[in-house]
Amino acid sequence: RSRWLINLVLLVLVAALGTFVYMRPEPAQQKQNGYELSTLKLASFSKLSIEFPAKASVAFEKIDGHWFITQPYKARADQVAVQRVLSIVAATSADKFPATDLGRFGLDNPKLKLRMDNETFLFGTINPVSGDQYVAYKDAVYLLPASYSESASIQLVEFIDKSPIKPTEKIVGFDFSHLEQWEAIRLHVDLVDGKWKISAANAKPNQNEMNEWLDVAWAHASANAVEPYTPDRRAAFPSFEIKMKDGTKVHFDKLQESPELLLGRPDEGLTYHFPSDMGFSMLNPPINLTK
Repeated sequence: RSRWLINLVLLVLVAALGTFVYMRPEPAQQKQNGYELSTLKLASFSKLSIEFPAKASVAFEKIDGHWFITQPYKARADQVAVQRVLSIVAATSADKFPATDLGRFGLDNPKLKLRMDNETFLFGTINPVSGDQYVAYKDAVYLLPASYSESASIQLVEFIDKSPIKPTEKIVGFDFSHLEQWEAIRLHVDLVDGKWKISAANAKPNQNEMNEWLDVAWAHASANAVEPYTPDRRAAFPSFEIKMKDGTKVHFDKLQESPELLLGRPDEGLTYHFPSDMGFSMLNPPINLTK
């Protein structure tokens, strides 16, 4: 009989535990998915600054839907690199603390400040256990992966757009007549009413090949590296010009061809580094010259 009573008691306990689990309120959604830093949207910002305690800050501004570096000098910005910095607004954290003792988190003297329009994010010390970083926003402190501050702390040149062509520039032709390999025939290639026209009479261009060349070699070209360029007025470099749909022309100096192609764009004060094989393709359109 005592064994029967024990089994009955265990059965009641199991039933009670099952009822508790079933009837227990679900944990708060915020706790399941983590704490959201903000409800801000990446596309809503038009200004961004990255501020450091011991070096010059970097400032950006969105103009006509594209980000540009405005400080310490002006240049087109790498859109993806800027978006990585802005992505902190969508971050979530498993930990949230009141921002009452900033010194505890190294936020009384932050290692980095991000200002996005009127919003400010402060970056403090790294948690030695998790490897995450303390970040303050408004009245709270969160633990986030250090990759957020690493994205904002890259070298300035890494924030420069690697494409030699602006997003708003639409190519309709090239003047290669001042490059050594094309000087003799004064080569021009032009896109007229959707068809490629070549200045050389003995050229037999394949339209598909030319379209692919424009797309791969220029429209989607991305340099391995970019650096500031100050033209030397005393030096005479081989050069070429790209014709744009709006009637403007963009001048490029060929500073070096091997072991990598270096193209200087004087109007933007930038030098673009391309691998030699890519560089050869850029300056040699498939015009198929015949004898």
